[in-house]
Amino acid sequence: MEDAAGMKPIRTPAQGSDARVERPIDFHRDRHFLCTKCGHRWTVDLDWIERWAQGHERCPGCGVDCTEENAPRVTVDPNDPALVDENVPRFSWYHTSTHADWPPVGIDPAAGLTPQTRLMMGGDARVAAWADRQRAKALHVGTYEAAIHNMLRRLDDQGDDGKQFYPYRVHLRQDIVVRESWLIDPSNFVGDVELAEVCPPGIDVARYLNYHEDPGGLSLALGRDAIAATQQVAIPTATNLDEDWATSTTDDIRTATEVPPRPMGMHTARVTLTPEMHRAQRFAEELSQTLPVNLREQFRSALGYRFDADPDRWVRSALELVTSIVAPNRMLTDLAGQAIRAI
Repeated sequence: MEDAAGMKPIRTPAQGSDARVERPIDFHRDRHFLCTKCGHRWTVDLDWIERWAQGHERCPGCGVDCTEENAPRVTVDPNDPALVDENVPRFSWYHTSTHADWPPVGIDPAAGLTPQTRLMMGGDARVAAWADRQRAKALHVGTYEAAIHNMLRRLDDQGDDGKQFYPYRVHLRQDIVVRESWLIDPSNFVGDVELAEVCPPGIDVARYLNYHEDPGGLSLALGRDAIAATQQVAIPTATNLDEDWATSTTDDIRTATEVPPRPMGMHTARVTLTPEMHRAQRFAEELSQTLPVNLREQFRSALGYRFDADPDRWVRSALELVTSIVAPNRMLTDLAGQAIRAI
């Protein structure tokens, strides 16, 4: 298993014990790649990664491409300041959730199960065991970029379209014990991590290389007790938006008359786009071009416009999502103005 042995991270300037440090936010930053076959390590930009995923690039060291079993993958930047243990509790960390009280207290994972579902799961005893396993899962926090990426992913493929999302700024306890070094992403196929597996007794927080959100960044697996406080806002917040632009775009969608071209081919999905849906789709494409290449497709998919959508809410959500990426300081300003909730 790859770890941080031999890496010499750059230490950030010393901060006061209660300081909360905001790191630079850069969705476009270069990523570090490591070939597990030949050990070659190099830095690439997002366009290179896009070409790599399409099979158009190879490892400069041994020539393998993305189809190899041991193909190169993103790895941790050896100069990431989060590699320094003392920095971990000083940094602001981030999370996005559809819960307005994350991390919730006393949640019962089985509360919404129907009698039929309980029976299919094997009865009350097995349901209780399943609920215990759910409560034993680690919480996840990461970079600002990872939190926004997580929200896009959930909007895209987890059926959370139309739900209210809450970005959280997370303040960790200053006395937490951080696990040495870092782990390869320990999540299973649904993104779950058992807390006891990564944070044994005496350890509060484990760093891991995130492959899925802000790839190459360090995220944290931790328990609720490691969190001192949170701040949250809602998306859309209806603030920091160009009202004239939002109104004009909403009217443009609502009054659209252009009939979209009919799909060609026998195997084309039978989806009939209304002029309103077609205009929204074009608007989403225009907005996506302002984003880093690795977020564009997910952004377009996340903004799927249903036939019963409210154009005004859809436009505001679309603009706020884009703003959270291209102008993150607006989100940080909104968060800074919110009450700090002790955990």
